[in-house]
Amino acid sequence: MVGRYRSRWICAAALVSLALCASTALADGLPVLGVDAGPTGVTDLGATTRFVTMPSGPNTVVARVETKGGRISASRSLRGDLTIPAVAYDGSAGGLSADGSTLALIQPRRAFPRSRTRFELIATRTLRTRSVIDLRGDFSFDAISPDGRFVYLVNYTSQTDPTRYRVRAYDARAGRLLPNPVIDPTEPDEQMRGTPMTRAMSPDGRWAYTLYQGFDGTPFIHALDTAGVTARCIDLEMLAGQDVSSYRIDIASGGVLGVRNGSKTVASVDPATFAVSVPARSVPPVARPQTGRPWALIAVGVLGAAIVLGAAALTLRRRRPTASGLPSG
Repeated sequence: MVGRYRSRWICAAALVSLALCASTALADGLPVLGVDAGPTGVTDLGATTRFVTMPSGPNTVVARVETKGGRISASRSLRGDLTIPAVAYDGSAGGLSADGSTLALIQPRRAFPRSRTRFELIATRTLRTRSVIDLRGDFSFDAISPDGRFVYLVNYTSQTDPTRYRVRAYDARAGRLLPNPVIDPTEPDEQMRGTPMTRAMSPDGRWAYTLYQGFDGTPFIHALDTAGVTARCIDLEMLAGQDVSSYRIDIASGGVLGVRNGSKTVASVDPATFAVSVPARSVPPVARPQTGRPWALIAVGVLGAAIVLGAAALTLRRRRPTASGLPSG
């Protein structure tokens, strides 16, 4: 019994310590330091469950948190340094399959480039490692298919220019990278170069839509079909020359993509044809789950209470009289 309380206390203390040092955490895969989605985590499609990670010495604690109330329903310590992957520079998080069964974690980067990249696929029910992906070269996480079979990675092909990359698909069942990069079949020779600014997922979790600041000055949306292992590159010519670092993607009723600058929709994309248009008026977006820090703070509060209760339980156990009349422990 004492061992169980001690184990819970250690996990809780590790989670609280992360909140205190989150501002100095390493990056989680993108080719820049300082973008870390571990403390804020990633939610499932129903926005009922959030997964967060935090360092605990040389290891990592992964926790499953109920979004309503912030109760921690499960946690586990994993060997090594891992975190929830960010998929864009606004902190958009990824890694959780649409069916909720698989969570992909990435080894945080300490420099660019790196010679090897490590990922772990976690079974969300048990929070145990299902498989390890250890690749030669510099990669970041991009997306995962709804059933967790395909993991999409950004492979950086230049040691000095992070805008040079290829999207690769890793088959988790076969345990290998697919031989060919994932490209837009309608423009097989186009070189996609840019910086990922923000991400939105289709309601069914199949399509990953990423807004890029284009290397040539023209922003574009990379539409990745995570189930079909294919993609489309959608140029936003009307936004040429604009800084889209603060723009966001919303998915309105009917699945139409809206690129927004504040409250104004500046471009719309038909997800069926990928046709781009400039809307005459703003389209209200479908509300999306928030990924900010409030849930992390709620989790920390719950953990703080867990520490107090755990300590109290240990104290009471040690003071409880035994048959000899002496305190136990």
